[in-house]
Amino acid sequence: MVSTTQVTMSAPTKLKEKALQTLGELPPFSPILSKLLATLAKDDASFGSLGDLIEKDAVVAGNVLHLVNSAAYSRRAKINSVRHAISVLGVNKLRNAVLGMSVARMWKSVTMPSGWSTARFNQHSAATAILSDLLVQHATVDYSEGAFVSGLLHDIGLLLIAWALPHHYAEIQTQAATGIYRDIAEREVLGFSHAELSASALAVWKLPEPIQTAVRAHQEEPTSVITLGRVLGAADRYVDSIGLSIQAQPAKESDTGPIQALGLHPSLIAALAADFQVECKAMMQFLQ
Repeated sequence: MVSTTQVTMSAPTKLKEKALQTLGELPPFSPILSKLLATLAKDDASFGSLGDLIEKDAVVAGNVLHLVNSAAYSRRAKINSVRHAISVLGVNKLRNAVLGMSVARMWKSVTMPSGWSTARFNQHSAATAILSDLLVQHATVDYSEGAFVSGLLHDIGLLLIAWALPHHYAEIQTQAATGIYRDIAEREVLGFSHAELSASALAVWKLPEPIQTAVRAHQEEPTSVITLGRVLGAADRYVDSIGLSIQAQPAKESDTGPIQALGLHPSLIAALAADFQVECKAMMQFLQ
């Protein structure tokens, strides 16, 4: 005979499995997305291989040229080739931009419940990814090369909850509206947080373990050790504070506290904030 305790303990597992099963309903990764994600476990993509990948996808190639010629980057002469675009922006920045565009395009094919904004989700994810990548250039952490993808996919668990478990998502929303922290509401309703579900989804996709670990930890209380998860959490909190949140809410005073706690000088934080604004402005045109 199965005890009541055993039934109760198995409920979160069943809910998590149901949410993860919806990953199979997503369209298959595009060839360019699959190959770019594969580079995360290896060395950075080379100039030539990235150019070859982008040129084989007409939509992505067009977006790359639109990006590099956008007003945000203030180029004097028009750039007409993908190879020239890579030489101007650099391999890593172009790779990150293409990852962001490709993942955002995938989410647009998903039918979400009323009240969910895929545009806001994409904008928050991309902004967190951009800032995380900027921060690890000045804060020494293990596996810094995974910062952008960690930011880009850190909230996929929230999307899966809204998509696969809409009634539970609605209950979480109701509790959060009363002032309860979302993490607490998620654990109360589901038995796990969206950060844990995000990490499980990335494990299904076989992304590197350091990325899974960072995503799982991004909402935890920071430790004295500066980790990729702590950098991700600082970026996530800052992005929310300036109004680029998944849930519609007005912008507040920018919260740089967690970023300052990484040991960065205020003048450097100001410079990073300016770079962040430029990169966000360039990327957001593709995430509406």
